[in-house]
Amino acid sequence: MAARLNLFESTVATSVMKHLAGAGKALAASDLPVSTQHLITLRASQINGCGACTDMHTKDAAHAGEDQTRINLVAAWREATVFTDAERAAFELTEQGTRIADAAGGVTDEAWENAAKHYDEEQLAALVSVIAIINTANRLNLMAGTPAGSYQPGQFG
Repeated sequence: MAARLNLFESTVATSVMKHLAGAGKALAASDLPVSTQHLITLRASQINGCGACTDMHTKDAAHAGEDQTRINLVAAWREATVFTDAERAAFELTEQGTRIADAAGGVTDEAWENAAKHYDEEQLAALVSVIAIINTANRLNLMAGTPAGSYQPGQFG
């Protein structure tokens, strides 16, 4: 599979991606657990069907020490027994935030309140930001036709 557009050869796209990477660094420094960030970026990427991001976030999670069983079960988190209540709340918020167009009204009050039981205001800000940024990255890669499979952990910074 060849990309429609090489995002790394475009001056504009490269600049945009540097800003997204900068935002990602701010999020990595937040109090939102890194493992949660890996899991929700993987889940949003699965929902959006972004192979490049699914490849990246699966490998990054494993490289960071995430348990392979948990990585394998992200798509089936509702039935899996390996996630905490806080992670489940983050998954629900991720799914609703990713599927905004599919659900009239977007994120429900119930999903928000459940997340707020587990995360403080700064962590919620980080959670919402991670969800927004991964959805942006998914859309960039999907529109450009970025192929999946060759990512190496740490490749982009």
